[in-house]
Amino acid sequence: MNALGTAMVLTTTVVGAQDGARPDPWQIITPAQSSVVLARDGSLIGEVGREWRTNIALSALPAYLPQAFIAVEDQRFYQHDGVDLVGIAGAIKDNLLGASRGASTITQLLVGNMHPEIIDRRDRTISRKLREQQAAREMEKRYTKQQILEAFLNQINFGSNWFGVEAASRHYFGKSASQVTLAEAASLAALPKGPAIYDPIRHPARNKERRDIVLTLMAQQKYITEAQAAAAKREPVRVARNAGMSAPSPYYVDAVRQMLDGQGISLAAGGYTVYTTLDPALQRAADEAVKRGALAVEQRGGYRHPTLAKHAAGSTDYLQGAFVAIDPSNGDVRALVGGRNYAQAPFNRATNGQRQPGSTFKAFVYAAAITDSIPANTTVADTAITLAYDRTVYRPRNADGEFLGTMTMRSALAASRNPVAVQLWEQVSADSVIALVRRLGLRTSVAPFPSSAIGASVVQPLNLVATFTTFATLGSPVEPRFVTRVVNAEGRTVFTSGVTQRTGALDSASAFIVRDMLRDAVERGTGTAARRGIPASIPVAGKTGTTDDVTDVWFLGMTPDIVAGVWLGFDRPRTILPGAAGGSLAAPIFADAISAWYRERSAGTWTTPTSLVMADLDRETGELATPLTPADRRYTEYFLPGTEPAMLRLDARRLFTWGPIVF
Repeated sequence: MNALGTAMVLTTTVVGAQDGARPDPWQIITPAQSSVVLARDGSLIGEVGREWRTNIALSALPAYLPQAFIAVEDQRFYQHDGVDLVGIAGAIKDNLLGASRGASTITQLLVGNMHPEIIDRRDRTISRKLREQQAAREMEKRYTKQQILEAFLNQINFGSNWFGVEAASRHYFGKSASQVTLAEAASLAALPKGPAIYDPIRHPARNKERRDIVLTLMAQQKYITEAQAAAAKREPVRVARNAGMSAPSPYYVDAVRQMLDGQGISLAAGGYTVYTTLDPALQRAADEAVKRGALAVEQRGGYRHPTLAKHAAGSTDYLQGAFVAIDPSNGDVRALVGGRNYAQAPFNRATNGQRQPGSTFKAFVYAAAITDSIPANTTVADTAITLAYDRTVYRPRNADGEFLGTMTMRSALAASRNPVAVQLWEQVSADSVIALVRRLGLRTSVAPFPSSAIGASVVQPLNLVATFTTFATLGSPVEPRFVTRVVNAEGRTVFTSGVTQRTGALDSASAFIVRDMLRDAVERGTGTAARRGIPASIPVAGKTGTTDDVTDVWFLGMTPDIVAGVWLGFDRPRTILPGAAGGSLAAPIFADAISAWYRERSAGTWTTPTSLVMADLDRETGELATPLTPADRRYTEYFLPGTEPAMLRLDARRLFTWGPIVF
């Protein structure tokens, strides 16, 4: 429950609010609050609301916090009746002598701030001042000093859309107002005179100068001792990183807001506390990796487009990026980046983008083939082919313009050979592949044309990563989950979300084989940049993706603990860099984020389903290895029972009897 004092809640709500009547200017009303969005560890990642505010009870604050405001704003607060006649006399005298100062009391400031539509403090006329004084005196008759002071501290504007001492303390100092130090309390009290001028983030020296004046006044008025004031003055102005939030997460918070809007919960209405699945460490790593990776692309030779640092005002037509990371054990979205700069380009490319996935889609084609009892050592020709469909002639080509001849499916996936994927699509049928991706949870429509085998149909990045969790979970993809629960202002849980998993969407043995093929793709295929950037002790599998003319580049990867996808491209598709690919542009971003995340944790393991048949093969021929097979060509292949080489079925001595293999 928000920490607004019980007395204030019961006695200060406007009676006429229900029938739309305008309140009297002396009435204290409960100001609108924002909704607070928390990470999985309870740290703040965002707020939603017209004014970011969380009310807090006066009794919850250290005594020196309200005292700091009284000392600098209204030293006779406890003596006057709402209007400080002594202060007015002093102000008149100073003004006559040429030293301008105001004489408004905290009560008058509250009247003007709480009812700006009635008492407009920008109006400098005597009439406004008299109406304000009258309202202040009336307020003092009807409310206690404690209620007035509490309302003032919760109402006041501290700049940057932060209202009230709780929100201000949270964002400037990364803590509740109940926990601020004496120096921090004085820094907050320095702000109302000019939030933009004395902002401790942008202008720490100015804030310290005025903060020290507040401390001097507090000592003069006996709220603190001279020694306490001197000690506080020696403290530097220290502010929280990232405005008090544990990770930069505006796109994530935006996705949460949209999702809850669909559930009938409007965070903009205020007062909600949202508990999310975000991992601050991974979110920070992802955000930094996308920014570094995109900047590195802009700095490459041959890049000829606008950059984030130099582009037309109001335009978002510079290189964009997206990153999604999902915990495959439960679907929790641990990190999400929807672009490089939310303030400039708030469109969320991770949740709302529709882009071609390129060769990342091949993983599903190969999964359909493995499920159809086509073993991974099957040889297919990487050669020129021509297909006619829908009045169209289609000739798939490879990014390097070459054909490598006959190769195993495993090698073809690792090297991302397009004609092989198209031939497998034709062999197992478009209907089978489309039916499979539907079972796995892909929501966008896949056209029944051969070009879809290499990623011609558009997908949503978040949905694509969720579908890819199939291979991490060995057959049971999970639905993305952003929120675990939502609590309203009264402390009542109004929304909960459990784990949704598509159990058995793909048989575990087939899913393992494809995952092992994807492991090969990062060990020796197009995704080696991901492998190089992540410690060898961490198992990694993944697939690169590059669309025609290099307009979209991808890397979808996984470890035993996380499945993540990276996309780079322009909002209006155009060639990023001639000759570039997902392996050279997107895979390093994946490696950057994932390796940073693992610095604080150990990796899990992958195990092999006991139902599989295993054999040593020659990587070059796809045949059973012999004593003469060179060690660098020898590898372990996995087969669904009944699809292993005939010699293994005939000679029981060639069957392996190892237990599960742990990588």
